[in-house]
Amino acid sequence: MAELVFFTGTMDCGKSTLALQMDHTHHQRGRGGLLFTQHDRSGAAVLSSRLGLTKDALEVNDDLDFWELVVQQRTNGRAVDYLVCDEAQFYRPVQIEQLARLVDEMGIDVYAFGITADFRTELFPGSRRLIELADRTEQLQVRALCWCGKPATVNARVVDGHMVVEGEQVVVGDVGGGEDGAVASVVEYEVLCRRHYMRRMNSAAARSASLSPELLPFDLDLCPLPVNEAARPPS
Repeated sequence: MAELVFFTGTMDCGKSTLALQMDHTHHQRGRGGLLFTQHDRSGAAVLSSRLGLTKDALEVNDDLDFWELVVQQRTNGRAVDYLVCDEAQFYRPVQIEQLARLVDEMGIDVYAFGITADFRTELFPGSRRLIELADRTEQLQVRALCWCGKPATVNARVVDGHMVVEGEQVVVGDVGGGEDGAVASVVEYEVLCRRHYMRRMNSAAARSASLSPELLPFDLDLCPLPVNEAARPPS
């Protein structure tokens, strides 16, 4: 029986590597498939792993209809037995429904890979729909680690070295400077454990605190509360 399977985890846990391995394994067994991605780190139409593995893929834009594409491919004589869909958190909910329809009505296996929540710890619309519709949701066994060594569970956004919790849900690459010629901000992502995410302490903040003469080594983990919480009067 065909399945819709959602493989999920934080960044740096090997989702894209597994997606490429999944495609390789099925291809070696004579099955025909299609690879999809969106906002990949290497640019458009490429599925890439941080280990250096890459393969050409189809770019998923907002107008793509998975059902129509697969019907067209099969009509033209191409065998489509499975789909590997990377960065699936960025897909529109209606596209996730199209993937489910391909599983149910055409018997095509769909393997979707993506992170569940954004830097605000809010579910991506695509991930939410996958959790609702998938036959199985698999948590990847390779766990990314926070800077403190604990398993990371949250994807944090870091702008110019400082963790932020507000902004657009999807920001890919650097953010350009304004029309006044301001220097562009550097946007990065870092995986953190829940404790250090809630305390707004990314690795740069931890390094800065470790150099402070006011903190003893065992006080490093006792980072300041966020400004809005520090200003709150005691109850």
